[in-house]
Amino acid sequence: MPDVVTVIIMNEKDEILILKRSNKVRTYKGCWGGVAGYVEDGEEPIDTAFKEIFEEIGLEKKDVEFVKKANPVKFTDIYENKKYDWKIFPFLFKTQKKGKINIDWEHTKYRWINPLKVGKFDTVPHFEKVVSSLLK
Repeated sequence: MPDVVTVIIMNEKDEILILKRSNKVRTYKGCWGGVAGYVEDGEEPIDTAFKEIFEEIGLEKKDVEFVKKANPVKFTDIYENKKYDWKIFPFLFKTQKKGKINIDWEHTKYRWINPLKVGKFDTVPHFEKVVSSLLK
């Protein structure tokens, strides 16, 4: 079962950052989601979260503030005829950093949105559930 983190970044306007996945990633190409990444062997999910925030959007540890984590979400999904048993570790961070987000090759664009509008986007599985679990 792949363990992954999903990180929701919130700005000073209480908007959340969503990222559109590129065609270069392995799963859920073209879907919107948060900062995400696989938890490597021997790595704590919180450390993965900080690493992925830096790699995917260019924010350093000093640029974000940990707010909370939610209970892991487990689910099974079929993507491109392959079965995945996921375990997602959700995290919420805030940033006061103004300016442009520097996305890496894993994404093609980003947006800051009102969290209530997540359902209007084609997202990775259970993304809306992850967002609501962190914001309640």
